[in-house]
Amino acid sequence: MRVVELWEKTKTPTVSFELFPPRTEKAAGKFGAALDALAAENPDFASVTFGAGGSTREGSRELIRELKEAYKLKVVAYFACYGLGPDQIRSVLDDYEALGVETILAVRGDKPEDEGFQPHPESLPYALDLVEIIDKHYDFCVGVAGYPEGHIDATSADFDLEVLKRKVDAGAAFVITNYFYDNAYFFDYLDRCQKAGISVPILPGVMPVYSLKMMDMLAKLCGATIVPDLRSGIDSLEEGDLDAL
Repeated sequence: MRVVELWEKTKTPTVSFELFPPRTEKAAGKFGAALDALAAENPDFASVTFGAGGSTREGSRELIRELKEAYKLKVVAYFACYGLGPDQIRSVLDDYEALGVETILAVRGDKPEDEGFQPHPESLPYALDLVEIIDKHYDFCVGVAGYPEGHIDATSADFDLEVLKRKVDAGAAFVITNYFYDNAYFFDYLDRCQKAGISVPILPGVMPVYSLKMMDMLAKLCGATIVPDLRSGIDSLEEGDLDAL
């Protein structure tokens, strides 16, 4: 499934779920029930993440297979290229092609936190490089990440938008944004993308709040702003009251 075909056929909103392959036995034990519940919601597609440095390569591939074969879901496969060499990159892409994956979300990914991790000397430095390889050698529909508040490593919001334009010009057919906690960030981003000549579909990323600790940790990693209304609202809740949260 090439996801851009969804938006060519309908003008109504589409909904997808982003899934992380479980990394522990405890997580795996709960994962099946979560999949059953999410699949019952009949999402337009599901996306599967790819761990830093290829840490979830096998798990990501098997989850994609399960979603396609057992749940009959349309799947978008994330691919984070950081740390991987040319042969590893081609191997992952060949695996996804063999699985019948048609849509890839191409991202650089973060540096793994594993002690002693050494990236391959020919590792790709940017997602743009991965987009160019896919466009040259494969027939995937390619998506890329967008950052309404600017990428945390970007020198400026304007430069970040320039990089996004280069990724689209290199073959990216859609954008999924980093999450945000004020819609104004997203609407402003759409305006700036339009002025920059970026006309591909742009999907807003949505991140539910599971806990204040996790919200702060993720915001620090990706540069999302915790807006005052959200923080004060959470602070007003009784600690540990997950239903209220």
